[in-house]
Amino acid sequence: MIYQLPPLTYRYDALEPYIDSQTMEIHHTKHHAGYVNNLNKLLEGQAKLAERPLEEILADISIVPEDIRQGIRNNGGGHLNHSLFWHIMGPHSGGEPGGILGHVIQTTFGDFSIFKEQFTAAAMSRFGSGWAWLCVDFKGRMEVISTPNQDSPIMLGYRPIVGVDVWEHAYYLEYQNRRAEYLAAWWNVVNWEKAAEVFSHCMDMVAKRP
Repeated sequence: MIYQLPPLTYRYDALEPYIDSQTMEIHHTKHHAGYVNNLNKLLEGQAKLAERPLEEILADISIVPEDIRQGIRNNGGGHLNHSLFWHIMGPHSGGEPGGILGHVIQTTFGDFSIFKEQFTAAAMSRFGSGWAWLCVDFKGRMEVISTPNQDSPIMLGYRPIVGVDVWEHAYYLEYQNRRAEYLAAWWNVVNWEKAAEVFSHCMDMVAKRP
């Protein structure tokens, strides 16, 4: 399988003033594109591995030959993580989720504001580079987690619904070392309608587990 950089459904400047256009363009065309290119190179000559969905590979990373395992982990995870990241953001977004997703968040955490605090804390406490996530586990239970580097929640048995990138390249041009300001701004670009679609798909996947 040849992986490709997914196009954005909005302009690079569409998330301003919360995320600047230069950061978006560099992040998408340099960082994410780099993960895709490196992933394809690593899979050259690995026909059987390349036939499998990337989610399956990362869910059982031990199936990858040891000499390329870390590279697949880094670049495959980077590709999946960023593909979701772009998808659940958009202009004219923010606020709180409604519908089933909003109900489950309320039921799980007690209140959206409590969820938001826990999610932000997970992002702030991630030392160095990584991600914070809203996920469901294999039983459909919702949880906030954090992963280092480009590790995907799929590696831990979770299905990610919403994720925020806290690598410095995601915010440094605009916010320098002020991660808290970046996170406060980021909530304004979370597209909860898209997140609800992801949540529905994740629950379908949970329901199909044996």
